[in-house]
Amino acid sequence: MFINNFDPVAFQIFSLEIKWYSLSYIIGILTGWILAKRILIKDNNLREKFDDYITYVILGIILGGRLGYILFYNFDYYLNNIVDVFKVWQGGMSFHGGLLGLIIVSVLFAKKNNHNPYIYLDIVSLVAPIGIFFGRIANFINSELYGKETVLPWGVKFEKIDNLYRHPSQLYEAFFEGLILLVILIFFQKSVSAKNPGFISGIFLIFYSFFRFVIEFFRVPDAQLGYVFLNLSMGQILCLIFFIFGSYLTLKKYES
Repeated sequence: MFINNFDPVAFQIFSLEIKWYSLSYIIGILTGWILAKRILIKDNNLREKFDDYITYVILGIILGGRLGYILFYNFDYYLNNIVDVFKVWQGGMSFHGGLLGLIIVSVLFAKKNNHNPYIYLDIVSLVAPIGIFFGRIANFINSELYGKETVLPWGVKFEKIDNLYRHPSQLYEAFFEGLILLVILIFFQKSVSAKNPGFISGIFLIFYSFFRFVIEFFRVPDAQLGYVFLNLSMGQILCLIFFIFGSYLTLKKYES
């Protein structure tokens, strides 16, 4: 068993603290950007547009992630504490909110440039697991989104939380939603249907939603919400919605 007493601050420059969570966003976006331009994008025009698109991606993820957390996970609190909406440095981001934000800005950017938005979404889907991997590792370092109590030999004691040994659910997610999902997407990228914009996006939604839905059974639900419906967490309910949409999109684009 392992004891987690990591410092959430990676390093400090004078009074400015650089946290692991912030670094995970930076590393994930930069790595995805570089891989997309050097490996995934073959069209020169699209490669040039991708630099501008990244600005949209960053805004979509941050604004969508923040608004998603407020609406899906802690609406009552922020309704009574409006000023705290802008205190992003205190934490509070939703993956599904960031995903919705990303979809919206991709549609807007593609429309502006007369492109198919699924082209951009497929590229992001292929590199997104890298960012998810680093993000979940940062969650583990921060002792957040931790798992339920366990007696398994790989249980982790999060000293900032309590003295119980818990499932390292953040590492489960890093492995399945990050590494395994990346391998799956690379495999499907070689299929005939991958030539149809939107197919890879559908595959991403299906497997991400499935992995997270299962892993959340080992994870402690958000304290302010608990279980929302039929003993399911908010994250699981959102995963079901995105799984259905991903299935529809995949079937629609399959060798069409």
